[in-house]
Amino acid sequence: RPREHLSGFSGVIQADAYTGYEALTRPSGLVPPGIVPSGVVPSGVVHAACWAHARRHLYDQYEKTRSPIAEEALRRIGRLYEVEAAITGLSAEQRRDARRQLAVPILDDLKPWLEAQQRRLSAKNTLGKAIGYALNRWDALTLYVADGRIAIDNNPAERSLRGIAITRKNFLFLGSEAGGDRAAPFYSVLETAKLNGLDPEAYLTDVLDRMAKGHPINRLAELLPWNWTRRADKLAA
Repeated sequence: RPREHLSGFSGVIQADAYTGYEALTRPSGLVPPGIVPSGVVPSGVVHAACWAHARRHLYDQYEKTRSPIAEEALRRIGRLYEVEAAITGLSAEQRRDARRQLAVPILDDLKPWLEAQQRRLSAKNTLGKAIGYALNRWDALTLYVADGRIAIDNNPAERSLRGIAITRKNFLFLGSEAGGDRAAPFYSVLETAKLNGLDPEAYLTDVLDRMAKGHPINRLAELLPWNWTRRADKLAA
């Protein structure tokens, strides 16, 4: 499904390790501008993995066993997040430069340390599997240091889907598959409104009202969340 949905797309997709996303990266083609990953030769799509997911597997093991290895791994990953906290709000170029200076040394130490810990553990050990999750996706996890546009994790996307996840039972009452198809654009538009700092209810109410009053069809772009304003005189200007 992701391959069908993103057909024709070229760029970076940041997601967890769902196989549908990992299958998007096919050897051949060119690397998108500004991306210089090590050992990755993608086609039109580059998969940037999520450190939050890698950390979560280790955190779960620490919560269950209080493993010193898991604790140390969390501490080291925490240093990567400290770098991100310090560069929040900077330009993509500044973020890239800061990561190369501050995050790359942490990553250069982290990988061999993880490999050493993995060799100490059984292949069936759950902590070993948690470490393997990170090591098996190392290139995708470290892609973010090569491009300041990429985040360290995809938590913002996960948060935007939370509302859909917690109301999924309500979808049983959409009436039909066609009802679901009609609901999907509403979710997309309303989540985009949130990302643009709008009150989604006020935004949708105003847009539907304008469309009912004959807003010109050739000016629908003016109603998109990043262009919208409640004052008609500003909109016309």
